[in-house]
Order: sequence, then structure tokens, then C-alpha cells
Amino acid sequence: MKKIYLSIAFITLAAVIFITVGFMTENKTEVAKMENVPLGKGFAVVELFTSEGCSSCPSADETVARLLNKNLDNVYILAYHVDYWNRLGWKDPFSKAEYSQRQSQYASKFNLSSVYTPQVVVNGLSEFVGSDEAKLNEVIKTNLNKQSANSVTISTQRINNSVKVHYEVKGSEGTILNFALVQAEANISVKRGENGGRTLHQVNIVRALKTIDADGKGDIMMDVPNEINNVPLQIIAFTQSKKSFQILGADKKSI
Repeated sequence: MKKIYLSIAFITLAAVIFITVGFMTENKTEVAKMENVPLGKGFAVVELFTSEGCSSCPSADETVARLLNKNLDNVYILAYHVDYWNRLGWKDPFSKAEYSQRQSQYASKFNLSSVYTPQVVVNGLSEFVGSDEAKLNEVIKTNLNKQSANSVTISTQRINNSVKVHYEVKGSEGTILNFALVQAEANISVKRGENGGRTLHQVNIVRALKTIDADGKGDIMMDVPNEINNVPLQIIAFTQSKKSFQILGADKKSI
């Protein structure tokens, strides 16, 4: 009887080994087939629309600052300061009408009845209140587990009060390429308005934005304002669908 049990056990073990080896061999074959297939990395471009004149915005500024401190690979943070709060007593020194216009384009895409702050848009695909940290972390995690639709790489060369950016884009049909000049951080003492009397810490402030057609490769020049000529800066470049506004790839370099 013991011999019968041993025989059954041996046959079962042999079958398991056979199946396992076959499975591993099949997997190796599939991996070999994929070796020459270029796979993109997941990424998340986080666009925050904020204002120093908005009392609910500092919490969103702090949320993205905590995100930045995590030093996550392939996460790109852009803080656009809109200008429509300026009429309420405090002119945000970083605000520009073009950032408000960009937010309005997103409002149309998402069928929103109006713009609002603080607002976060991730990869041009989802929008929500910028201070919702749990939602932000969830959406970033989802996007990091996806593959990018195309790739963009940049290199930079500082030339006095400007920067030369060389770019290369793969899969650029029907897309635009955005270049953001980003100031690492700033502390601003707000004198008036809803945040009057507060000192606000802000990160990854977009100081200039330039958009071109994504035409493969080339060079562009961006001016650096005199007041930030000696502070830490970055260029963040990202491709975006002209039709859907989905962000398709991104890269960044310090300058």
C-alpha cells in the first residue's frame, strides 16, 4: 500500500514539474517576443490652477508641495496662477491671463459650468478639487501604472537670460508640445484680499508657457525673467492631443 501511495505521489510531483516547466518556457517565449517592443513608462502631469487671492487655495498648494517632497519618478507638477482673483484686492504676482484661458479650455472639455480654484487636472483626463489629497494620490497611482502614448525627451542649454531647449518627440501626429518654465518655490507675504496677512509657500510655479506643434524634433528658446535668473528653475515639456487634451508624454530638465 505504501508503494502505491509513493507511486501516486511521484506521478503527481512529476506532473507539477512538467506543467511548471512548460509554463516557464511559454513565459520566456512571450518575453522574448516583447524584447524589441518599446514600452512607455507611466507618468502623471499634475496641473494645479491656484491663486494667492483665493482663501481655499493654500491647502491645495500644501497638498502639491507634499506630493513634490515624495520625489516620485515621472510625476510632473505645474502650478498655474490664474488672474481672475486679482480684482478682489490682491494681484497675484505670478498670475497670467493665459493660465486662466488654459483652465477655461479644460472647463469646456470637462463640461463644467464655470472655472474654479483650486482645481487639479491630471494628464488632461481627470479634474477635481486641488486639496483632495486622497483623490490626487489615487489618480496618480492609476496613471503611473499605465503606459505613455508617446515619448518626449528634452535637453537644455542656459544662454544668459534665456534657455535653449532641444526636443525629440515620437508619435507626434495630431499633438502639441508644451514647454513650461517652472520656478521651484517662493514664499509670498500677502498684504490684502482673502489671504491678507498670510505668508504663502508655493512650489513649481509656472512662470512662462510656450506651445508649438509636436513636429518630431527641433529647438526652441525661452526667456528667463531677470528676477528669477539666479533661482532654481526647470523646463517641463509635455505633449498633448489637440483634440482630446489628453497628455501623452512628458520630460523635465533643470536649468
